[in-house]
Amino acid sequence: MCGIIGILGKAPVAQRVLESLKRLEYRGYDSAGIASLEPNGALERRRASGKIINLEAVLASAPLQGHTGIGHTRWATHGAPTESNAHPHATEKVALVHNGIIENFRPLRARLMAEGHRFTSQTDTEVIAHLITSHILAGMDPIAASEAAIGELEGAFALACIFADAPDLMFGARRGSPLVIGIGDGEMFLGSDAIAVAPFTQTIIYLEEGDSAALTRAGARIKDDKGQPVTRPRAQVMGAAAAEKGNHRHFMQKEVYEQPETLARTVGRYVDGFSETVSIPDLGALDLAAIDQIFLVACGTASYAGRVAEYWLESLAKIPVECDIASEFRYRSPVLGPKSAAMFISQSGETADTLAALRYAKQAGLPTLSVLNVPQSTMWRETDCVLPTLAGPEIGVASTKAFTAQLTALAAFTIALAKARGTIDADAEHRLARALIEMPRLVAQALQCEPMAQQLGAEIAKSVGCLFLGRGVYFPLALEGALKLKEISYLHAEGYAAGELKHGPIALVDENMPVIVLAPKDPLFEKTMSNVEEVHARGGKIILISDPPGHGASEHLNVRRLIIPSCDGIVSPIVAAIPIQLIAYHTALSRGTDVDQPRNLAKSVTVE
Repeated sequence: MCGIIGILGKAPVAQRVLESLKRLEYRGYDSAGIASLEPNGALERRRASGKIINLEAVLASAPLQGHTGIGHTRWATHGAPTESNAHPHATEKVALVHNGIIENFRPLRARLMAEGHRFTSQTDTEVIAHLITSHILAGMDPIAASEAAIGELEGAFALACIFADAPDLMFGARRGSPLVIGIGDGEMFLGSDAIAVAPFTQTIIYLEEGDSAALTRAGARIKDDKGQPVTRPRAQVMGAAAAEKGNHRHFMQKEVYEQPETLARTVGRYVDGFSETVSIPDLGALDLAAIDQIFLVACGTASYAGRVAEYWLESLAKIPVECDIASEFRYRSPVLGPKSAAMFISQSGETADTLAALRYAKQAGLPTLSVLNVPQSTMWRETDCVLPTLAGPEIGVASTKAFTAQLTALAAFTIALAKARGTIDADAEHRLARALIEMPRLVAQALQCEPMAQQLGAEIAKSVGCLFLGRGVYFPLALEGALKLKEISYLHAEGYAAGELKHGPIALVDENMPVIVLAPKDPLFEKTMSNVEEVHARGGKIILISDPPGHGASEHLNVRRLIIPSCDGIVSPIVAAIPIQLIAYHTALSRGTDVDQPRNLAKSVTVE
């Protein structure tokens, strides 16, 4: 969740860019920088690792005078949080800032180096600057060069670019990461969200997925993902709270759509894009190879993330796992072996039952790890090793982006543990790392199912209940889908392992009972389809969440379909979480409930 700001101004913009970057500090970052088109037509940069105060000191000693500028707060993904890796990245022709992950930066970098381009950072972002430059040197104008470059990129990104000798031009594009245009009086702005541009204007345009925009001080020319000129509506943003929701009706919807960006940030914490390897920073004295059993402990949605990880850890790392509800962990007197480790999952880091379980494990002498979203929370301070999820603030009570970020951190931990235990080889690690790198883009594609989720939500809202079915890693996802629906729509729902259908729940199936089945094409697909046939034979209303191969193999069934992209099994549950979130959201909208603050629930449960 790095921050972007760009300004086409009437006077020197560096201080205004700096002001905006300070408003974006809430997103988290470890370096910051500004680039400006100076009066002589040349691009200049000021960058610093660490906090913005360090950038302020650099600017004080070497001011920038340009009326056109861009700024960025970066959370390190590709490359350490050093000044050389900080944004903006630049050549003599272009300077740019970037949120997201470029999946194919390695072959692009190799091609550009063969053309004679020299790289000065470890980032994927620098590839974009050299790619645009390559097209400019081939005779394209800056806009055409930028459009050609983004056509070659694979991954999720939001971009803001400025160009040498082009004082009245800024280029922006988004795919999987948000970007907004701000409209001023003879000035124009680009930002990663409305908060970035709020000090300067209340009139904004939200770019849609796949849009690009060429900005001048007179306005913006926007093209859609097919390269066709389009007009996007203007919106008025009044106050910080409204700006935080952006163009979404609720924080929950906004947070669902933030997931390509937040997941890219979490992936960057654990995956080295250059070597395609996975590691867990800050393990301290913990020796992964010495662990012979793991207890996974959490509450609610976080416990379902743990149950997905239970499948991953046992199948990939070949290690015994017990997944416990935190409120029960201490009271069953678990047998804690001398080589056991305990892992705790919490969005807030303050969950009372989970914190009590953590202290119980520490008192027993177990090494402890925690998957957490809030730095310096109580659990963060008390655990031996923290796996940050980097989802950023989550306002909606029903967890969405925190859940998928937890799954991402747990997937990375699984790969690192399997490597330490010798249960996967280097080729398998590279394959799994690539799957994580590709995952934010796949999540962005999965978000395209919202129109169908909206239609289905309106239908589910009229029912008296709902069943969710899944096998393997999709069983805990079925539990999470049912929980989401209950939390925000107040509609009764239950999640079951698909094979348990005939052991009771099938008695509920009739023509009025929606049955949501999570079944991407995997080795268990045919077994799940046999359960779908049982529901189909009894007239149940089946909603199938699957990938294209899965839908192709079930064409003979009369079912409603939500399509997610095909992907590696390590990330498929993360991608499949998107439609269940959207179904819950739109069912709640149809029922008229308070989506962000559902009754009787709290964001952080700090009492037993």
